[in-house]
Amino acid sequence: MNPRTWPKELLISLRLTIALAAMVIVYTFVVTGISQVAFNSNANGSLVSVDGKVVGSTMIGQSCPQEKVASDGSLRITIDTKYFQGRLSYTVNANTASLQPCNAANSVGSNLGPSNPILLETTRAAVAAYERAGVAAPIPIDLVTSDFTGFDPDITEAAALAQVNMVANARGLDATKVRALVESQVQGRILWVFGEPVVNVLQLNLALNAQQSSLAG
Repeated sequence: MNPRTWPKELLISLRLTIALAAMVIVYTFVVTGISQVAFNSNANGSLVSVDGKVVGSTMIGQSCPQEKVASDGSLRITIDTKYFQGRLSYTVNANTASLQPCNAANSVGSNLGPSNPILLETTRAAVAAYERAGVAAPIPIDLVTSDFTGFDPDITEAAALAQVNMVANARGLDATKVRALVESQVQGRILWVFGEPVVNVLQLNLALNAQQSSLAG
C-alpha cells in the first residue's frame, strides 16, 4: 500500500462506515415503524388486558399442570379443573433450579427420549390426573406431554374438547354451552394451509370467565 494514498483510502473507509451506519439506523427505524403500525399487538408482546390490567400474553401459556412428589415418593400431577389446561411444562426457576411450570424466562423442553423412565412416569401421572378429573379416555397426547419451549400457549381442538365436561362439572355449567364456547375459540390453519387448528388456552379461559353466567344450565 502506498503511504501517499493512505489519507484518501482512510477517507473512503470513513465515508463507507458512516453510510452503512446510517443505513442500519434508518432500516431499524423503518422496520420498527412498520411493525408498530401494521403489527402493533405482535410487536409489543401480544399482551392481553382485562379491565385495563395486563393478565398475560397470547404467546405464553399459563394454565400448566403442577407436578409434585407425593408422600409415598411417587410423582403426582395436579390440575385446576375449573380451567382448561395447557401442556405439561418442564421449565425451572433459574435461581433455585426448582420446577416452575410455564416460566417464560427459562424456555426449555424435557429432552427426554421415549425410552426414558422419567418421561414414562410423568406421562402416566398426567394421564392419572386427567382420569381423576373425569376426562374420558383416550386422553389427547398433547395434554400428557410437553412441548419444546415449556410454555406453549396452544392445545389441539381435541385436547380442549376433551376437557369440556371436566370444566363444566367443576363450575356447574351447561356442558353443551361450554363445548360451543370451545369451538368458537378454535383458530384455523395459517393461511388455510399450514399447521393444525388450535385453541389458545389463555384466551379460552378468559372467555370462560367473561361468559360464566351465560354458560350456566
